[in-house]
Amino acid sequence: MKNLCKNAIVFILSITLLSVESYAGNKDRAGQAGASELLINPFARSTGWGGANTATVQGLEAMYLNVAGIAFTNQTELVLARTEWLQGSGVSINTFGLTQKVGDAGVIGLCVTSMALGEVEITTVDLPEGGSGYYKPSLMNVAVSYAQAFSNSIYGGITLRIITEQIANISAQGVAIDAGIQYVTGDLENIHFGITLKNVGPTMRFDGDGLSFRGNLVNSDNTLTVQHRSESFELPSLIKIGAAYDFFLGENDKLTIAGNFTSNSFTKDQFHAGLQYNMNNILFLRGGFVYEDGIFNDADRTTALTGPSGGLSVQVPINKQKGSFFSIDYSYRASNPWNGVHSLGARISL
Repeated sequence: MKNLCKNAIVFILSITLLSVESYAGNKDRAGQAGASELLINPFARSTGWGGANTATVQGLEAMYLNVAGIAFTNQTELVLARTEWLQGSGVSINTFGLTQKVGDAGVIGLCVTSMALGEVEITTVDLPEGGSGYYKPSLMNVAVSYAQAFSNSIYGGITLRIITEQIANISAQGVAIDAGIQYVTGDLENIHFGITLKNVGPTMRFDGDGLSFRGNLVNSDNTLTVQHRSESFELPSLIKIGAAYDFFLGENDKLTIAGNFTSNSFTKDQFHAGLQYNMNNILFLRGGFVYEDGIFNDADRTTALTGPSGGLSVQVPINKQKGSFFSIDYSYRASNPWNGVHSLGARISL
């Protein structure tokens, strides 16, 4: 087991270092990647403190942030989440997930995320103003994960994600792999480190009837169907490195401060800072900030999100001996324009 743990850590760190050398901080490549919905965190708990908890995230939400964290699943966890993305834009994200402990140290997970973009009017060469109906773009990804506790301090996991993007007559499919580890240390196990590599996979390409047209040969009445070739695109791979520290305030309260660095392959690098106050495992208050170059200047900012975030959770114990609970989670991320990002989730842990 020790050799397996060591090999897993060496493998992930090797890939991480190679990826940092190849991709880190290349903001000039912005816009060249596709499947950018993979960069959107649909969960309320982790977004409440700016996604700064790569090192401490636990349970099903870890399937997005750092898959190693699902190894902390007590037995079974179910999560339903809905995000109103940039409220007023008509874009929403629905997420359902399940994690289940298998054996003494392993956990498997399944998560389905669907992004609805509303209705778009159909336009053609003959009807450029529309009038022939509507279609609904669909963005979906399905993730299957496995994580394991290699020791009392080291946790690791891997995710396989299937990606589908579709409109009425064009679609693209792809796969991506995430991998991550978490390390817990300190006399009170209050020092946390985490690293994750996300969205690594082959290029994707759109294909379908929407890329074809009927045309006549030169100097001929013969009509043929001609297929346009679409350009392939890469996935928005990234690396997150994070740390966190727990301050125990009395017997039942805890304050956690956390920070991340995110190295994006196709956008600006980001720094995340956040804190969470845990009151007796019943009420959780969170706040965070995500910084990137130009975030404070409207002319230089290249994202609709302006940085601040906040959130809370109310958690009701079901069985204290087993550690089971039910919770409602909420988070808000500030944006300009639009009216921010609102995420609401319901969670049950058995």
